[in-house]
Amino acid sequence: MTVPLLEFDALRVTLPGPHGTRRTVLHRVDLALAPGSAVGLVGESGSGKSLTARSVLGLLPPGAAVEGDVRFDGASVPAMRPPELRALRRGGAAMVFQDPRAHINPLRTVGDFLTEALVSVRGLTRTAADARATALLDEVRVADAARRLRQRPAELSGGLLQRVMIAAALAAEPRLLLADEPTTALDVTTQAEVMAVIDEARERHGLTLLFITHDLALAAAVCDRIAVLYAGTLAEELPATRLAGRAAHPYTRALLAARPDPTAPGAELRAIEGRPLSAAETGPGCPFAPRCTRATDTCRTEHPEPRPHGDGRTACHHPVPDHPVPDHPAPRERSAP
Repeated sequence: MTVPLLEFDALRVTLPGPHGTRRTVLHRVDLALAPGSAVGLVGESGSGKSLTARSVLGLLPPGAAVEGDVRFDGASVPAMRPPELRALRRGGAAMVFQDPRAHINPLRTVGDFLTEALVSVRGLTRTAADARATALLDEVRVADAARRLRQRPAELSGGLLQRVMIAAALAAEPRLLLADEPTTALDVTTQAEVMAVIDEARERHGLTLLFITHDLALAAAVCDRIAVLYAGTLAEELPATRLAGRAAHPYTRALLAARPDPTAPGAELRAIEGRPLSAAETGPGCPFAPRCTRATDTCRTEHPEPRPHGDGRTACHHPVPDHPVPDHPAPRERSAP
């Protein structure tokens, strides 16, 4: 049996609230990533995707309390001391953030950004670091790499700057790459180019990838498995190839049904009824129950535990049988008497 490189074991995170209270931002995440695999973590804004990824590097907000565990190569991240965390961030795992302009100093050159860690951490000379940075930019398809090293972030487009972020992540020679919605602010063509760069880097270096996105189709195209988060709870996990036909959780299927159909211009979009809840707003039952067409009284009072379902897992009292997503939403079911 393959030992996971990264494992979330009943991860729960709370943050300080007003007047000494605490609010839950992640209820439960159970997920394992085998070495070399790619897992897409999807869900609406506020579902806890970014917090889940940041927990891997110990980058949670001040005052965060962690229950359960996050293990990297068998070692508990919450139990790591500062030197161990620095070692993890230095070479074990690297993160590509959503907005590169918020994470690159606008006053320094691209070369300074890429070579700082190579010189200070890895002990390379400035000449060797420049050569390594140039090679990394070439690898992520940045043309005229030597000139780009002398430019500042404001002189680069969003797509180029995101490739610089990917190059910086690869410079650490990580085993795990955390990509937090790296294409959100980019146009469709540039999105495809950036994802191709990430996919090529994963194959070339044998990286394990946790790809965070709100785009189910994009996740299915580049990942082996899909994990769906809703209101701080992992609702479902299944192979990407089974997403359309075997999604068992009503939320996953509602997301699939809400996708626009490019073959039917002008068709009405099918939104999910209600509004997404934050983890702090959920009650004792299933967090999706207020919006679910299959919800019963059990769903509103008992929180579902994740259970095996086919070749995946789902946290649902009434999982949907295997069949393709319907062309039209199913009629709303009545609550059990």
